[in-house]
Amino acid sequence: MAMKGTGIISGNGDQQRTLVVVFLRGGADGLTLVPPVGNSEYYRVRPTLGVPEGDILKLGDANCGLNPAFSALYDIYKDGCLTVVPAVGSNDDTRSHFYAQDLMEHGGPVAGGWLGRFLRYRDGVPPSALSAIALGKAMPEVLRGAPAATVMESMDTFSLGSQSGPTDRLKEELGMLYGKDESILGPAARDTLQALERVEKLRREDLPPMNGAEYGDNSFSNGLRQAARLIRARVGLEAVSLDLEGWDSHFAQETLITPLMTRLSDGLAAFHRDLGKLMKKVTVVVMTEFGRRVAENSSFGTDHGRGGTMLVMGGTERGNVFGEMPELETGILVGPGDVPVKTDYREVLKPILTQHGAGGSMAEIFPVG
Repeated sequence: MAMKGTGIISGNGDQQRTLVVVFLRGGADGLTLVPPVGNSEYYRVRPTLGVPEGDILKLGDANCGLNPAFSALYDIYKDGCLTVVPAVGSNDDTRSHFYAQDLMEHGGPVAGGWLGRFLRYRDGVPPSALSAIALGKAMPEVLRGAPAATVMESMDTFSLGSQSGPTDRLKEELGMLYGKDESILGPAARDTLQALERVEKLRREDLPPMNGAEYGDNSFSNGLRQAARLIRARVGLEAVSLDLEGWDSHFAQETLITPLMTRLSDGLAAFHRDLGKLMKKVTVVVMTEFGRRVAENSSFGTDHGRGGTMLVMGGTERGNVFGEMPELETGILVGPGDVPVKTDYREVLKPILTQHGAGGSMAEIFPVG
């Protein structure tokens, strides 16, 4: 018995919203991504790495701006679809990449990931095989505990065995096996087989990006392109996790992260253009485990710090700055010379999750803090 597609896999139709979480692993330097404006101390302690004030892309009257490598994102900000959050982070002062990433992805010192708990407790229809996707090689901590989540590097890897193998017969036999099974395995198996058919159809069609969008030839941009294809196909995709690694900039920071900033900006801009009006129901959150120290080191890099940067694109964003860049004088710095955390990252996420259907479940999603 072949499994026939019936449109939206999860059954939630046009009410579907999608949250895309981009994690910048390695501790991205917030003072380079979003440099301060009008702060002489910044240039005193960063004689090499300080972004020239004349090059900073100003954000209205805010005392911070965007790095010039974010020119594509600046256009989105001016269109009212990007929010910038300076001096953001967790309430833990660890400077260990792995511990800080775990804490932020878990939503605090609790089991499972905050995005997984959101999918478990949010309002709406039951999850499907394509409710949550991690674009990569492994399940990220943020999706741990999700009722259903799929890991794939691309749609080409979401299949039953080899693409050239005899999968049609196998799918038919599995369809017959689970077609009338009313146990817990039956619906899950039927849902998975239907998801396979939808993805195979998308793979065969291989439609180009919409609205003249052009993605770069790199794994990050390719992941965003895959996500956009699934969102446009209305397969019930609610959450996407995607990493952009390489931000640990102890040495030669400018050479290391300028290409990453361009890749991030151009990839998100292509995604935004590709989805067009659909971005009203799609929110992209860009976050990192912590920022870097205010002063540059002797290797023209920066060491692990506290306050970092978040970006929020799409959804109901209105092109603003959430919070404020603190002054960088020595008296207000924390630890060995770090930007203080002025905004807890969960306070940025809570209204976004509410918009995406969290309802009254915020205490379950973020049970502490």
